[in-house]
Amino acid sequence: MGSKYTKRYSEEFKRDAIALVDSSGKTVTAVARELGISSESLRGWYRRAKADRGEGESGELTSAEREELKRLRKKVREQQQTIEILKEATAFFVKENDR
Repeated sequence: MGSKYTKRYSEEFKRDAIALVDSSGKTVTAVARELGISSESLRGWYRRAKADRGEGESGELTSAEREELKRLRKKVREQQQTIEILKEATAFFVKENDR
């Protein structure tokens, strides 16, 4: 269970906070203080928004890319399981035919 101070913020609130950083020329820390939120939270949202706009650190994934990666990893796991099952079935039938 998280600390009792952990709040969930709406996507709209996050977007507005990020827009405020972009438009006000103030630092993330200053905007966070004005909004009464932790600067770590706002910094994380801001970094993710920049990545999603293609302005992130080199090699940083957008949210869409992150989702795609999760989907592809799941698919690979499922395919590996299928391959193992087929290998076992093949070995079984080869043995059956050798009798």
